Amino acid sequence: MRGYFAVGAERISKPHNVGALMRTAHAFGASFLFAVAPFTDVRALDATDTSSASGAVPFYTYPNLAELALPKGCRLVGIELVDDAIALPSFRHPSQAAYLLGPERGSLSAEALDRCDHVVQIPTQFCVNLSVAGAIVLYDRMLSLGRFAERPVRAGGPVSDLPPHVRGGPVVRNGPAAGQPPASRSAETD
Repeated sequence: MRGYFAVGAERISKPHNVGALMRTAHAFGASFLFAVAPFTDVRALDATDTSSASGAVPFYTYPNLAELALPKGCRLVGIELVDDAIALPSFRHPSQAAYLLGPERGSLSAEALDRCDHVVQIPTQFCVNLSVAGAIVLYDRMLSLGRFAERPVRAGGPVSDLPPHVRGGPVVRNGPAAGQPPASRSAETD
C-alpha cells in the first residue's frame, strides 16, 4: 500500500486501552502513534502492549490539540459516532492519514471534531471499545487500500489467485511528450 497512517487518542485514561491500540496499530503497520492530553501515564502502557510497539513505532504525546503536529499532507480523520459522520464502509481513506479516537466513556472534543479533515463513524448501534474501534478502522483501511483477490460470489475463499502486479515502463519527466521523437542535437555540440 502507498502512503502511511498513524493512530492516536484524545484524553485516553486507561493504560490497557493505549497498549491494545498500540499493539493493533503496530500489527497493521502504523508509522507512528500519538496521544493528545492523555489522562494516564503513557509509560505504563508497556505492561499492556505485548508486541513492544513502543520500541518499534514512534509514540508522541501532545498536551493539547493546538500542539498536535502532523506531517505535511497528512489528513486527520476523527472516529466518532455522530450524525453527520461518514459511514466507514462508504469512506475512502486518505493515503496519508492520522486516525484520532475519543476517550473511553466520552467523545472527541468539539475542538477535535473541528480540526478533523474527515469524521467517520463505525455503523454500530452504540459505541464500541476504543481499541476495538481502532482495529475496525485499520482493518477497513487495509481492505480498501490493499491488493487482494476479489471475493467469490459464493461462500468461501477466492477461486483464482490474484494476478501478478504489472509494473509500467520507466517514467521520464521533462523529456519529449509522449509519441514525440527526441529533439535532434545540433552538429555544434558533437
